[in-house]
Amino acid sequence: MDPTSLITALMGAQTGMVQLAVAVRLARMNADQGASVAKLIDAAQKNIDPLANVAAGLGTNLDVSA
Repeated sequence: MDPTSLITALMGAQTGMVQLAVAVRLARMNADQGASVAKLIDAAQKNIDPLANVAAGLGTNLDVSA
């Protein structure tokens, strides 16, 4: 095996390792974002729950012209 093909194979292996590391990092970021979105939706639901028993039509005649 000549040195050129050996170097080319080594560089190809290193490129593959970098691509794998980037893919793992992106997968972790996506998982973290999914967890953040779930927390945000849960918090929004908790904030809206107290408003579920509000009388119908409340706040529809609000005058904000002042």
